[in-house]
Amino acid sequence: MDKLDRPREIIEFCLKPLNLSKTTEEYKEAYRRLEHVIKTYQVMAIRQKAPVAIDFSNMRTITINEAAHGDDS
Repeated sequence: MDKLDRPREIIEFCLKPLNLSKTTEEYKEAYRRLEHVIKTYQVMAIRQKAPVAIDFSNMRTITINEAAHGDDS
């Protein structure tokens, strides 16, 4: 697995299996949310002076059902 350290690379890796067109509103919203989470996490890691490396290839897959948790759309 190649090292992914830029938000764009991480997001594209995560969204690739969904096979969404990059021009859809759903893709753009998912991208926006993931970018916010990743950048916030990076800022917090820098503030804590705690470099973090995560091997995404070994992470367990989870299913997110926003409707079950209060979809905000």
